[in-house]
Amino acid sequence: MSAQVAGGAVEGVLREGEPVSVPTRHGADLAASRAMAARLRLMIKADPEPSEQDWAELGQALWRGDPLADELAGWLIDQGMGAAWVMVEQALSHGVDAIPDAPQALRTFIHATQAVPPWLDQRKLARGARFLQSTGFHGMMVLRDAGLMAGYQASAINQTLVMTGALHSGTHRRVAETGTWWLACTEVGGMASHAEGFKLTLKVRLMHAVVRLRLSRQPQWDMGKLGLPINQVDMQATYLAFSVVQLLALRMTGVLVSQRESDGVMHLWRYIGWLMGVEDQLMCEDESQGRVLFYRNLISQAPADDTSVVLGRALMDEPLFRRYRWAVRLQGRFNRARHLSLVRWFIGPEGMRNLGLPPTLPWYPLLLIGPMALRSGLLRVLPWLRSAWRMLARRQQTFYQRALAAHDVPRPHLAAVAGKQARL
Repeated sequence: MSAQVAGGAVEGVLREGEPVSVPTRHGADLAASRAMAARLRLMIKADPEPSEQDWAELGQALWRGDPLADELAGWLIDQGMGAAWVMVEQALSHGVDAIPDAPQALRTFIHATQAVPPWLDQRKLARGARFLQSTGFHGMMVLRDAGLMAGYQASAINQTLVMTGALHSGTHRRVAETGTWWLACTEVGGMASHAEGFKLTLKVRLMHAVVRLRLSRQPQWDMGKLGLPINQVDMQATYLAFSVVQLLALRMTGVLVSQRESDGVMHLWRYIGWLMGVEDQLMCEDESQGRVLFYRNLISQAPADDTSVVLGRALMDEPLFRRYRWAVRLQGRFNRARHLSLVRWFIGPEGMRNLGLPPTLPWYPLLLIGPMALRSGLLRVLPWLRSAWRMLARRQQTFYQRALAAHDVPRPHLAAVAGKQARL
């Protein structure tokens, strides 16, 4: 199947009613993807296997992008990103009605995203944000290692980084920018209209649309194999990584999560997913159903390849380049080992091989799981401590984010690491 760009939107050229082939990446190696999903399968009570209709619909979602954002992305590219993006910034901060000459695509986008979905519950949003704040820097660590690092095994998603030239560089920046966005989204009130989390989410959505549009115009992008760049299946995978995967990772490291807390996190990310352009039928409100959706998404993904190794090794060495105040080499190596240990706990030895990571024992989570469970239990029986703990935990997250964002130019003792990354 080929694709064309019309009116700023990416559209399939087949007419309605004609059979549409599924991109060949869909379930390309079910044996490998089921092995990757085997541990998750054990955590699902019901039968998660998709019906024929579910499987077919997931495959067709590889052809779908985000028409609302794609239309605006077409205007941004045609007008030139510099001046046009200034208008987007103004509309997000002050409202589109404050811009008399705003194009219709921008007006439509702003009005649509400022609408409130009928299912939105502000109390659940706040509850989800407060819980994620309470996870401290550990919550951000497991998101990095179980969400970002483990996700590199899905090689088809990596192709966007290949085509944009970000495969061999930009690891530090991606991690830091993701952390900045996550902190803004998890502020209480952070997803209110014109709040920082709300605005950053819409900016990310538009940048994804710009990348989707540009890549879809390049003949090197293999539509028949990959479907659309940043398609609905891959957008769903990202949404589930920040919700279901993080909750699973927290539980696997001893954090006790109540049903109310789980529901709050799932609701928060459902709204963020909605703002990001993920289709309603690809999201859910309940963590149990989210595990089923994640399992089906996971077995549909293409298995790990060389891009998985390049990205995995680059993220493995990322802690070495953070800016530390003292014992630079010691802290860098300790954090590298700590992250590797967490990754090993989440994805097992086979996953480590898929990402080209060295054999590692899960020493850190084994040391951590008891204290984490004890702390969670104390906060349950001593609720008056929760507010003070959440403030401390949020400070941890802010400090951790600063360390992620303040990467040094490679120092002499890291020259070999930097050179190795450049050769990968």
